[in-house]
Amino acid sequence: MRVGSGYDVHKLTEGRKLILGGVELPYEKGLLGHSDADVLLHAIMDAMLGAAALGDIGRHFPDNDEAYRGISSLLLLKEVNNLLKEKGFYVVNLDATVIAERPKIAPYVSLMTDKISNMLQIDGSRVNIKGTTTEGLGFCGRGEGIASQATVLIRRRG
Repeated sequence: MRVGSGYDVHKLTEGRKLILGGVELPYEKGLLGHSDADVLLHAIMDAMLGAAALGDIGRHFPDNDEAYRGISSLLLLKEVNNLLKEKGFYVVNLDATVIAERPKIAPYVSLMTDKISNMLQIDGSRVNIKGTTTEGLGFCGRGEGIASQATVLIRRRG
């Protein structure tokens, strides 16, 4: 068994959709980034890659590669899962936190869990997503951005 951790941050900006966990949330701002800027999935992917000692998402999906401009991070998550499979690993479980004052993610957690577990081909009971605030402190508290962190346990097949 191996454990990996991931962390990601993106700035909130006007004129973009807010995508978290592969789900579009109704909100007046979205996250700025080369892809869809899904901080939750980016943290999960980095945790998966870290657990398998395969680097990070910047190495596999560089932000200067036009092939990834605007791409759904769900597709990138599927690719990361395939990389782990090629190395003989599978995700046992994951725990992730979205750090934001707003919007509240609780109404969307079930849908996020479904999308992530389907992409990873694991039971939804192995995926835990939660939200927290910073009580108004820092860039997340001021509504300037959203952060996410994740921990993933993987295991070698066989």
